[in-house]
Amino acid sequence: MDDLHALPAAPLTVAAGQAACAGLDVAADVAAAADLVRRAADQGADLLVLPELFLTGYELPGIVADPTTYTLSPADARLDPLATACAETRTAVVAGAPTCDPDTGELRISAMVLGRDGRFAAQYDKQHVTPSERAAGFGAGTRGCTIAVDGWRLGLGICWDSGFPEHARAAALDGCHAYLVGAMFGRGSGERQRATVFPARALDNTTYVLLANHSGPSGPYHGCGGSAIWNPDGTLLADAGTAEPGLATASLRPDVLARARAEEPVLVDPSLTAPVCPRVGADV
Repeated sequence: MDDLHALPAAPLTVAAGQAACAGLDVAADVAAAADLVRRAADQGADLLVLPELFLTGYELPGIVADPTTYTLSPADARLDPLATACAETRTAVVAGAPTCDPDTGELRISAMVLGRDGRFAAQYDKQHVTPSERAAGFGAGTRGCTIAVDGWRLGLGICWDSGFPEHARAAALDGCHAYLVGAMFGRGSGERQRATVFPARALDNTTYVLLANHSGPSGPYHGCGGSAIWNPDGTLLADAGTAEPGLATASLRPDVLARARAEEPVLVDPSLTAPVCPRVGADV
């Protein structure tokens, strides 16, 4: 994007949702997603983001064993209840689901986007798959994804993507005002990652950051919840805590974004174009 100074004209209300998944029960998980869309709409949300692989649960062996049953596609009729909820409430959704590349047959961990009319709008495939996901048979996506809602440019990420600063930076340099991530962060070390990575990505790029995280058992993990939204200065804006089901809902504001970018010009400073210089070293 040519103009990194371009800002939206009006606020946008977004929500990060969490709820228990029914492992490998697509119908039940789609129904849970539709319920969260309606709950988010009741709180004024224009867009809801759901956790990684929410529409099946984080059930890698089961998905790999029967991909015909457990992967979803844009035209999948099983998404109809979710599409209806979006259309009836005029609320868009980003929902985590397993997919299959139609050209290669490779399994992907994806985020499927339905617009406020309920129609399929975009799909993002996770670029940074974990070693265990690769071992299970999932491949990496080959491109980022930016969606636009009412003048807000929103970059999509999935779980481990957020651990690579360049992933969020690529979204910011594409003109994104917010970085939206669906994830599976479990109890223990996942709680530390959640509390550390997301405010850092916000401050790194002066963007809003949203995390939608699992809040119950799924596959080998028990999600730690804490779906949340951070301001572009890294401060916490909204947190769902351990609510089940739960939402973190907040208004993203152009004036807050403008102030953060004026105070920390990390996206426009001349150092962005500085060459990579040789390093010097010394024994001390």
